[in-house]
Amino acid sequence: MTEYVTLAGGCFWCTEAVFKDVIGVESVESGYIGGTVPNPTYKQVCGGDTGHAEAIRIGFDPEQLALGDLLDIYFATHDPTQLNRQGNDVGTQYRSAMFPADETQEAAMKAAVERAQAGLDKPVVTTIEPMAQWYPAEDYHQDYWETSGRSNPYCMAVIPPKLQKLRKSFAARSKAVTA
Repeated sequence: MTEYVTLAGGCFWCTEAVFKDVIGVESVESGYIGGTVPNPTYKQVCGGDTGHAEAIRIGFDPEQLALGDLLDIYFATHDPTQLNRQGNDVGTQYRSAMFPADETQEAAMKAAVERAQAGLDKPVVTTIEPMAQWYPAEDYHQDYWETSGRSNPYCMAVIPPKLQKLRKSFAARSKAVTA
């Protein structure tokens, strides 16, 4: 039975690329969550005025991938100590945030924050925000790394190091490593 978790960790092209390579992940959808404007567009969200975060909704098989393990990968493949930014992407739309679907997810997220904090010198600023309306991103944002990302200089600079970290730190969880 597929479960879903919604996470924001900067540019959704980058987080999507990482989680599409994780064993047990069945689907990854890029979208927007946590804002005030209904049906926001990419341009509106990038402007930083809607309150939405670029996020991904991950469908996963809990028999193959525990939520705690998925969250550990999330924390290891973005910088949870940067407030409202990831690298050169600056603004609340790039915040590190988790949106629990229920109390069980919220408890797992709180535990994941504690585990992540134990290995870091700076404070984790990742927020746990109430589940809100999910808006799928425009079609051209879906499967971006596989379709357009390799011709995008930004993606070529940011995504390969994230995939390398996944494949080194979580080799047993990477579809590319175990294939």
